[in-house]
Amino acid sequence: MTEKQHITIKGVKEGLVFLLDDSCEFGELLDELHYKLETTHQQLLTGPLVHVQVKLGARRASEEEKERIVSVIRQRGNLLVQSVDGEQDEELAKAAKKDDLKIITGVVRSGQTIRHEGNIMLMGDVNPGGTIMSTGDIYVLGALRGLAHAGVDGRRDVIIASSMLRPTQLRIADIISRPPDEWMTGDAFMEFAYLQEGQMKIDKLSQLHRLRKDPIVFKGV
Repeated sequence: MTEKQHITIKGVKEGLVFLLDDSCEFGELLDELHYKLETTHQQLLTGPLVHVQVKLGARRASEEEKERIVSVIRQRGNLLVQSVDGEQDEELAKAAKKDDLKIITGVVRSGQTIRHEGNIMLMGDVNPGGTIMSTGDIYVLGALRGLAHAGVDGRRDVIIASSMLRPTQLRIADIISRPPDEWMTGDAFMEFAYLQEGQMKIDKLSQLHRLRKDPIVFKGV
């Protein structure tokens, strides 16, 4: 097999970074990932535990596709995947950088509730039946499939943003969203909810600058 160059593996201080081409077919990407892990980079990927960051570039990968990438890498017992991020996820993180921001890593499962005074960022998913609450903004770098309540103390100038917005319900202050099937679009990537004249609206994160004073550029949205 002739080695392709859709995947570049670089060593960094924290471990390894996998840079994945964002223009090739996903199946082709997985084939090369298998190939490099099993042959050309086998010596590099053996030995003690190594932390791995996966960079997707501008590729809009679904949660299932991200899981497939992680599954392939985990087949090497010494590789621990810490993150799978695209440019959009990184820009979402930049948008949330504030002094009172709390960052949590993990999954909010059914029956679990996370609450924070201030802005909160979850680097993971909110599963159906899970709840995330905050007095400020809520940012989910993952799939939001449960309930999110921002502005629980009454603030109405807050937002709820997610890499994949598929909630069972959204609340901002005392405003509750309509049933999801009434407002969800076919493309739920990188969207946010906000209040306008007492009604909840959904828009792309590329439009967030219209609400906030500091303009933020979201690439690839």
